[in-house]
Amino acid sequence: MTGTKRTREGSGRVKLEAVASAANVSTATVSRVFNEPDKVSEAIRERVKEAARALNWIPNAAGRALASSRTHIAGAIIPTLDNEIFAHQIGGMQAVFSNAGFTLFLGCSNYDPLEGLRQAEAMLARGVEAIALVGENHPAELFAALKARDIPYVVTYSYSKLSEHPCIGFDNRAAFIRMTDHLLALGHRRFAGIFQPVANNDRVAARLAGVRDALAAADLAMADENLLVGPSTLEFGAESFSHLMTREREVRPTAIVCGNDNIALGALMAANALGLKAPTDFSITGFDDLAISSRFAPGLTTMKVDNQSIGTSAANQLLAVVTGRQAGPQSEEVAPVLQIRDSSGRWPQDRA
Repeated sequence: MTGTKRTREGSGRVKLEAVASAANVSTATVSRVFNEPDKVSEAIRERVKEAARALNWIPNAAGRALASSRTHIAGAIIPTLDNEIFAHQIGGMQAVFSNAGFTLFLGCSNYDPLEGLRQAEAMLARGVEAIALVGENHPAELFAALKARDIPYVVTYSYSKLSEHPCIGFDNRAAFIRMTDHLLALGHRRFAGIFQPVANNDRVAARLAGVRDALAAADLAMADENLLVGPSTLEFGAESFSHLMTREREVRPTAIVCGNDNIALGALMAANALGLKAPTDFSITGFDDLAISSRFAPGLTTMKVDNQSIGTSAANQLLAVVTGRQAGPQSEEVAPVLQIRDSSGRWPQDRA
C-alpha cells in the first residue's frame, strides 16, 4: 500500500516536472500559475496552461486546497436563468475569476429565498472563498453564515447608500422615478404599470416605489386597477396590454410603465395585433435594454444597464478582499442610461 502511494506521488511529481519542462519554466512557476496566477505574467500563464493541456495534466484541486488553505472557488447566486441580463453579469464575473485562477460556482434561487439559502450553504460546504448575490432579499441566516465564516460577499443589481451590505449595481427606485418623469414631461397624466411580482424581489418593489413617488410629486396616482402584476413573460405583457386597452379611449391609460423589456415587448406585440401604435395611441417603456429592444418596431424606450460591468466589478471587489489587497468589498454605483426611442412620445393636451 505504501509502495502504491509513493508511485502515485512520484507519478504526480513527474507530470508536474514534465509540464515545467515543456513550458521551459520551473516547477515553482507551474505551481504559481495555478495557485497564485496574479504573480505570473500573462504570457507565462498561457505557456504553462498550454503545456498542461498538451500533456493532459490537471492540478489536484483538493491537494491545492490542503497545501494552501485556499480552494480558489467563488460562488454566485442569481434568481433565474431565463433572463439575459443575469447571463451578462455572470459572463463578466466568469472572465475575471477565470483569469485569476478561480472556478465560479453558479446557483439559481428561482426567486425563492430558501432555495437561495440552500444554494449558499452548499457552496459554503464546498469551501467557496467569496459569494455574489443578486439583490438583498435573502434570509438573515444567509448573511449571518457569511459573516460568521468571514466570507466576503457583494449584493449585485441593486444599490443603496443606506444598505448594510456592499452593493454593486444601481438605484432601482431612482431609475423608475427618472423614467416616470420622462413620461410626465411628455404630457401624460393617466398611467398604468405592468410589473413582475414584488414578492421576494426587492428590485421590483423599489421600481414600483419609484413610479408612485414620481406620480405623487406631480399630484397624480396610479389607480389600483391600472397596476397588473404577473410573470415576466411576453404573454403576460400582451395579455395585460389587451386588458388595459379594452376601456374607452377617454379613460384608458396613455402611458404604460413596464417592469422590464420582456413585458413591454409583449405589450407592443399585442398593440400590433389590435391595430394600435406607439406613440400615437399610447406610450410605453421597459427596462434593461435587451438586444432586441432597439431593433423592434417601434424602438422601445428603456434604460440600459451595463450588467457585464456589474459582474466585472463584483468579481474584482471580491478578489481584492480574498487576495488581501483590501479589507472588505466596496460599494459601487453603476448608473443606468435612459434610451429614448419611438415607443414614447408627447401626448396632446387636447386628448389628455
